[in-house]
Amino acid sequence: MDDAARVLVLANRTADSPQLRQALLERRAQGPIAVTLLVPAAWEAQDPHGGMETGRRRVRAALESLRDTGLEVQCRVGDADPVTALREVWDPDRYDEVIVSTLPSRMSKWLQIDLPRRAGRITGVPVRHVVAAEAAGRS
Repeated sequence: MDDAARVLVLANRTADSPQLRQALLERRAQGPIAVTLLVPAAWEAQDPHGGMETGRRRVRAALESLRDTGLEVQCRVGDADPVTALREVWDPDRYDEVIVSTLPSRMSKWLQIDLPRRAGRITGVPVRHVVAAEAAGRS
């Protein structure tokens, strides 16, 4: 997929949301894409590994959600701080655009720190913000 646009997706609790899935399908309809899903480690009391297990669980759920789409998706679990995670993986030679998936504004810590706009300043590439609902019953 040498002609594919390389899309870095930054998502956590919304990684397996229908809204993110739809956004990726809409983006693919514009032309071929290769997706890298970056999920920051998410500290939870039941995760003694600094949030890495929680991040891996969210990656698995996202891959399950995207399995039937035919999308080429690579995944990474990054630093717990989404800004640090983005800075650590960002490479303009590897990515052409960014999608930031957040919870709605009333629930989103990422919107409180203005992550979509900050991602644009950090990367200098187009950033799409997807507002996704968290599935019922998830923490």
